Amino acid sequence: MLSAFLEKKMAVIVSWIVESVLEILQISGLTLQTILVFCVAFLIACTFLLKRPRNLPPYPAGRVPVLGHLLALGRAPHLTLTAWRRQYGDVFTVRMGMEDVVVLNGYTAVKDALVDMSELFASRPPNYLFDLTVGFGEDIVTARWGSKFRQRRRFATTALRNLGMKVGTGSIEEKIREEAIRLRNRVAEYEGKPIDIAHGINVAVANVICSMTFGKRYDYEDETFRELSEAVVTIMSELGAGQIISVFPLLRFVPGVNRASYSVSGQLAKIQKVLREEMSRHREHLDHENPRDFLDFCLLELELQEKVAGLTEENVLYMTQNLFFGGTDTTTNTLLWSLLYMILNPDIQKKVLISIKLTLLRQAQEELDAVVGESLPTLSHRSQLHYVNACLLEVMRIRHIGPLAVPHATTDTVKVKEYDIAKGTQVLPNLHSLHMDPAYWPDPDRFDPVRFLDAEGNVINKPESFMPFSGGRRVCLGEQLARMELFLFFSTLLQSFTFKTPEGAPPPSTDGIFGITLTPHPFQLCAIPR
Repeated sequence: MLSAFLEKKMAVIVSWIVESVLEILQISGLTLQTILVFCVAFLIACTFLLKRPRNLPPYPAGRVPVLGHLLALGRAPHLTLTAWRRQYGDVFTVRMGMEDVVVLNGYTAVKDALVDMSELFASRPPNYLFDLTVGFGEDIVTARWGSKFRQRRRFATTALRNLGMKVGTGSIEEKIREEAIRLRNRVAEYEGKPIDIAHGINVAVANVICSMTFGKRYDYEDETFRELSEAVVTIMSELGAGQIISVFPLLRFVPGVNRASYSVSGQLAKIQKVLREEMSRHREHLDHENPRDFLDFCLLELELQEKVAGLTEENVLYMTQNLFFGGTDTTTNTLLWSLLYMILNPDIQKKVLISIKLTLLRQAQEELDAVVGESLPTLSHRSQLHYVNACLLEVMRIRHIGPLAVPHATTDTVKVKEYDIAKGTQVLPNLHSLHMDPAYWPDPDRFDPVRFLDAEGNVINKPESFMPFSGGRRVCLGEQLARMELFLFFSTLLQSFTFKTPEGAPPPSTDGIFGITLTPHPFQLCAIPR
């Protein structure tokens, strides 16, 4: 009887493993031929598997040979990791294929690592698809920790500030407002009919960073920009779906399995062709005394070699590509989430524009009318439009577009709580666990901008357990630009339109699609002119 019970239980376990393997193959767009590859990897692993390092944080249940926790993490790993936190604590280890990855959950653990011990967690781990995209460390975002990274980042930050990533004289605010007006006019053309606003927002946001990087903007119907936009979307999708190749890099040599890497390479070629053409155009018209954009600053530095030792054309290419990717996808998706939540919360949409001196019961549009009048919002109004800011902060909390951040790596052996983390260990900060922690955010699944307002109605800009732009040495390079864009685009749209779900259509989903960023499922809306 016991034997029959064990046989039945073993059959259930085998069935679960088979179903899980099939699911992960489906998620990654792979075919059943990869089973043979995994079998070979399993035999190699059984022969050469290294001993687990001492005093590493505990493993959650669900680990299987070769694949580790890949099956257990599923399609929404940020949700799984947050659920595991309740059982295994703030620090635990997940096995990604043959590699141990330390996961940090909760405000205390993440802040201690990324901020208080910033330099010890400031590197990046190898990741084949990421590295393929950004030139294997030739960029800023995924470059390993060291003097080259620090010089590139400092140079890029200075250049962007000179180009207007700041408030006050010389700000890029007017460029953003121009794009906001064009977007508003574009949306108005639909006269309240259903529209997928994603492309329009993407063009507007991309034009801001394009004007800073190579002094150019694109029209909404421009074929070159459409190809670039589609390439970015494809790359971001493939990077999310194709991480099996980053876990098992040898799979890039297996026909069919390597579809993601080939797709990424092809789309990158399109983007880099445009960037190289821009570099050539800038060389022909370079004014050494008056650099106009980021490429001009880079080309001057290539000649002088004063601030970035050993700067190469490849560095310039991938740094510019960083700005294009980072300055487009993240802000676009945050704005899409903000409009989605306005549709789902019409009462909050009405309150979005409440004045600094009025009560929170007044309607949002009234605040914009009272403070801004007939003109469009400017950054000078930001300090007065508290509820507008609170709405944007709540969007970044409840649907943070980078729930697991970009992976970090330790630069030396470090102790986290009672555990020892070796040098070079990949570390995954689970920012979703901070932003959905009921200890800091009661009823965290409820959209409530008032969380970010104090008793006097003033904005709480830096609450605990809130790190939408990460933190420490790897904090988002374009944070200030993103905040400027989010405020100006969002307030301009909300001043101009009331957003609704098309009649008869279901409300948009808040689940999101997990990839490199957390994106909303495609949805339509009606923008009713005010």
